[in-house]
Amino acid sequence: MLETQVLIIGGGITGAGIARDLALRGIKCILAEKHDINAGASGANHGLLHSGARYVAGDLINAEECREEGNILKKLAPHCIEDTGGLFIAVEGDDEKYVADFPHLCSKCGIPVQALDTKKALEMEPVLSKKIIAAYQVPDAAVDPFKLSMDNIYQALDLGCTLLRHSQVTGFTIEGNCVLATRLQNMLTGEEFTVEALQVVNAAGAWAKEVAALAGCAINLLYSKGSLLVTHNRIAQRVINRLRPSSNADILVPGGTVSILGTTSITIDTLDKIFPTVQETDLIVGEAAAVIPQLEKTRYIRAYAGVRPLLGAQSGADDRSVSRGFALLDHIEDGLENFASITGGKLTTYRLMAEKTANLICNRLGVSHPCLTRTEPLPAAGAARWTKPGLAPKVWMKQHDPEDIMLCECEMVPKSVVDSIVESIHEQNGKPDLKAIGLRSRIGKGACQGTFCGLRTCAYLYDTDELHADDGLTSLKEFVTERWRGVRPLLWDTPLIQAELQEALYCGLMGLEL
Repeated sequence: MLETQVLIIGGGITGAGIARDLALRGIKCILAEKHDINAGASGANHGLLHSGARYVAGDLINAEECREEGNILKKLAPHCIEDTGGLFIAVEGDDEKYVADFPHLCSKCGIPVQALDTKKALEMEPVLSKKIIAAYQVPDAAVDPFKLSMDNIYQALDLGCTLLRHSQVTGFTIEGNCVLATRLQNMLTGEEFTVEALQVVNAAGAWAKEVAALAGCAINLLYSKGSLLVTHNRIAQRVINRLRPSSNADILVPGGTVSILGTTSITIDTLDKIFPTVQETDLIVGEAAAVIPQLEKTRYIRAYAGVRPLLGAQSGADDRSVSRGFALLDHIEDGLENFASITGGKLTTYRLMAEKTANLICNRLGVSHPCLTRTEPLPAAGAARWTKPGLAPKVWMKQHDPEDIMLCECEMVPKSVVDSIVESIHEQNGKPDLKAIGLRSRIGKGACQGTFCGLRTCAYLYDTDELHADDGLTSLKEFVTERWRGVRPLLWDTPLIQAELQEALYCGLMGLEL
């Protein structure tokens, strides 16, 4: 049995932000995640740091929150952000009234907006269609969600927080109006254990409804699946938004050396259906090509999907019409005084969501310490730096150690980087495997999608005594299966040839069923 002041359920960006906020106020907490960091929507988004301009036509509160929080993150966590700027582009056939209203609505929300003539827009981004009819510049940016989460978690850990990976909540012990204990199970070992906490925070994202149900509480959520595509190279230098009411394939976001294109919005009934489809891939490419024609002939290396938990929506509602705002539920009406849920929201507003939640928890605990995340810079954790594209090869070339062999040639990740990541996982009392290393580095994210680096890294983990017996085959299968799921919707041209090679190597040579 473990004891703490606050138990946070959910290791995405919101849970990480809450852990940091509470830790900075001197509150002891445990952060429990049933898989690994950013396993849900926090690890399956397009990495857009919203200026708020996307929401000015229908969700003014969310637009203003994104504007303010985006500015705060640019100031306090610049190492997690590429301040690219963004363009909103309308093409022939788009709603001209919507286009004409856009700059006024942005100004109304305090969002800087600058009109560009079409010639200037094409000079800034030559890949744009020649059929553009309007262009506006806004302060959008790109953010690394994995580094952002890890930096929050590592500071919380330094301040006394405990991280429990692969720990799923199975139930609660409730007496009167309080949760006395939370029952959890280690998903790797099957071990069952309990955590006694004065306060319990449900920050499980799309799974918040399920966690709340275990405590006898109801949350009205609509599950909206969004799929995205990753290009082989970087298509544009800025974020490019289509200037029209929210629809499919409206956003292209720079992601280091690649671009991320999406998204869709499809209502699903169960959280078991979180995967991209061939139909979504065709839809995304077809729609986006109207603004960037090059996307019809671009090579894509991966597709992935996440789920948006949308609050207060009725089944059958239009996903696009539902607010992307967040809600903090205190569950007093459900008869619980030490249980709270935070869900909905955006990656951009995670810090605000954490602040509101921490304020509620501190009020319940009688703690008067103010929030510091609004003013204190987010420290860059050394162990979290390897998610940045291009960093590993720079370090490797500077060290120039001939014994430091490359394990991932696509992203140039040497064994010294893997050693650093393994050490950090051990510091969190975790067990290194390929998926955990992939989350914390660029391994598996290049053109081969793990075909070669999966084998090399697995063999290296055996050499360093991190894997034993059949552990490696299990880890390798999970890693490659995850990469394969993202390649399957893209099987044409070069990706099809590559997939046949991957199948021959893993299924034919090694006898693995993917």
